[in-house]
Amino acid sequence: MSDKKQTHFGFQTVDEDAKASMVHEVFSSVASRYDLMNDLMSAGVHRVWKNAMMDWLAPREGQHLLDVAGGTGDVAFRFLDRAPGGRVTVCDMTESMLVEGRKRADAVEKGDRLAWVTGDAMALPFADNSFDRYTISFGIRNVTRIPDALAEAYRVLKPGGRLMVLEFSQIPVPAMQWAYDRYSFNVIPAMGQAVTGDRDSYQYLVESIRKFPDQDAFADMIRAAGFARVQYRNLSMGIAALHSGWKL
Repeated sequence: MSDKKQTHFGFQTVDEDAKASMVHEVFSSVASRYDLMNDLMSAGVHRVWKNAMMDWLAPREGQHLLDVAGGTGDVAFRFLDRAPGGRVTVCDMTESMLVEGRKRADAVEKGDRLAWVTGDAMALPFADNSFDRYTISFGIRNVTRIPDALAEAYRVLKPGGRLMVLEFSQIPVPAMQWAYDRYSFNVIPAMGQAVTGDRDSYQYLVESIRKFPDQDAFADMIRAAGFARVQYRNLSMGIAALHSGWKL
């Protein structure tokens, strides 16, 4: 029995210091097919969710966004499309995800306004009060210590800066959650095997969603990190949710 602090990796219990490397292995394995699998798993709805994120974030000229766990650039490109004079730093712990992002045509076109940095959400390699906006999409549930990541988000945001998190969440209607669970556990790992040759990584991803706090519990975690005016909006009946908070 380990005497180290423990956490979850999907439904497994693991030592905290082992989780980051396990998550890194998952995303290294699926990086080349990550965007394709997102389209297949959600029938393209993840694009609608990310557009909704941008609608609420309302990017403005001159803003500097830090997009954490943003490896393939989906959120970064959307931000720059809406704020052509803005800048984005994409930070991801998995270099192979950043490599895939830099290959995309949008990355070439917008290259002078983009930076790609390998880094850990729990120990960001940036100075205090550096960014106007911080986003993380479908990444915070993979962090070993979520409160540490939220504290880092607060630290690197400028006063008046805004945090926005897009993450899978919980459907408040039990029968609908049951049906969604059946789809997730029976279809997504099999799809991952067929498309990427990696069932285990997608089994983990499905399990990690079930271990993530519900909407109200996560909002409380954001408040505990120091953020004010914390709100959330359900997307697709709660399959995903957007959480917003301000550093005031």
